[in-house]
Amino acid sequence: MKYQKVQKQLDEREKLRKFRELDDAFAQALRQLDDPNNSMDIPTGKPVRSLADLEADDQAVLAEENDRVFKERFKALIGEYGLSDRELSELIQTLLTYERWELQTVPVIKS
Repeated sequence: MKYQKVQKQLDEREKLRKFRELDDAFAQALRQLDDPNNSMDIPTGKPVRSLADLEADDQAVLAEENDRVFKERFKALIGEYGLSDRELSELIQTLLTYERWELQTVPVIKS
């Protein structure tokens, strides 16, 4: 019973000692950050990009995805109907122009 009490006191003391060390290290780090003569090289992460740049990137990704979907549709139609590239291109453009074919719909290829 006494052994458990002594061990518990040692654990509490050890926890308190570790906390003080951590608190001291944190306080020292804060003082170094506040020091105007500090020459530490502090990493700040990636540079912040403007909203316009992010939107431009999103548009580029969307354009690439639309191109990929279009090519999938194109290949599916060539295989299914045996059309020439020119005939198929005209058909797709007509369907898209008159909104008879949704942009995100890819036809099922029959084996």
